[in-house]
Amino acid sequence: MATPRSLTKKPKKKISFKRIKKRGLQAPGFEGWENLEGSAFSRMKRMNNDFWYMNYKHTENIEHMFTWMKANDYSKTDISNVKKAAKYEGLVGIYCRMLLDGCPDYNEKEQEYWQSCPGTSGNIKPISEVVKPKIAELIEAGKLIVEEKKADDKKKNVYIPSIQERLEEAASDKTEELDEWIDNWMRDSKANPLKDKLPLNLFKQKQINLGHLRFVTNWFIGAYEELQELNNLPPAKQRDDMQQQLAEGYETYSKAQIKELTDFYKRLFDAIEIMKAEQKQNRAVRKPKVKSAQELVKKLKFKSSDGDFGIASINPSEIIDATAVVVFNTKNRKIGIYYAEDHAQFKVKGTTLQHFSEIRSLQKTIRKPDEILPQWKKITKHKLKAQFGYLKTTETKMNGRFNADTIILKAFK
Repeated sequence: MATPRSLTKKPKKKISFKRIKKRGLQAPGFEGWENLEGSAFSRMKRMNNDFWYMNYKHTENIEHMFTWMKANDYSKTDISNVKKAAKYEGLVGIYCRMLLDGCPDYNEKEQEYWQSCPGTSGNIKPISEVVKPKIAELIEAGKLIVEEKKADDKKKNVYIPSIQERLEEAASDKTEELDEWIDNWMRDSKANPLKDKLPLNLFKQKQINLGHLRFVTNWFIGAYEELQELNNLPPAKQRDDMQQQLAEGYETYSKAQIKELTDFYKRLFDAIEIMKAEQKQNRAVRKPKVKSAQELVKKLKFKSSDGDFGIASINPSEIIDATAVVVFNTKNRKIGIYYAEDHAQFKVKGTTLQHFSEIRSLQKTIRKPDEILPQWKKITKHKLKAQFGYLKTTETKMNGRFNADTIILKAFK
């Protein structure tokens, strides 16, 4: 079955079947090769080779080699070694892809056709006789690279992966089964149906968290959006070029198969949203750091003392959690009383007093500060209202702001 476009993520560790990335492109394939004459088969083989060579970079074609190795029971170590050495083996990758797509390893009719052509020499070898020796060579080369790297690592500091790299690696391991479900379905949808596959159960079993879900979403969202677009295509005559290519990319799938795949992706993304909601519900709320009174008033502007009036400020930290504060402005000679709101206590933000009553907090000008201020320096809380009432000047409201002329005379809890 032809593969339309990338339907899965490419995990970091797992080697999954390489999907076509370019929209709408389809390899010619090898369907019906058994019934072809030698010349026709030779053209089919060349067309497939040219398709992968012309449309994809050699780095993309190399990936097919790893998929073929996995399908032919090479060990993970061998595959890993080949990955380290196979930087320029795009042609071998194409041969592997052709074998994966159904190309016979050897066709006697092709051999007969080759021998009948004028000017040819030698024999056509089975593809595996080209692929396997090259892979064996790459395995050995990869081993040397590993050994050299180990030697270098002893001389260098050990690399410590970042938190995001660790999360991505863990997410890849925990969701490996998702790729296997889709890979198996694409190879044989009847033998490997998706209707009984439940991503939510997998996520809970593997203990997927919010950090993992970010990567899972990014890996699968492209395929899901593509399927949604496919299911909402306009009639054939009204499609633009991109929509036409999309339809052609899936033309080998029946409506039932497309529906089965779409339903699976919907279950997948429903599971992602459910897991996100559950994780957020269970996540502990971070408690804000409790600041000390000294930290809260560190930006508060005030005047430490004033020699002309013979007064000094108390420690401004005494304002925190107080219910009444007496202040005196040395510039305009206004004395004021801040009262806290009902059932509240004072806090400070920057240079501003918070939670004070705008109605009850008032100030008056002192005409004879030398006579009046000594009384306010010794005042008690229960005498505040009476003492303030003795002042006959006009009262005005306070704004809660402190400045460099403000003396903090008293604070009462």
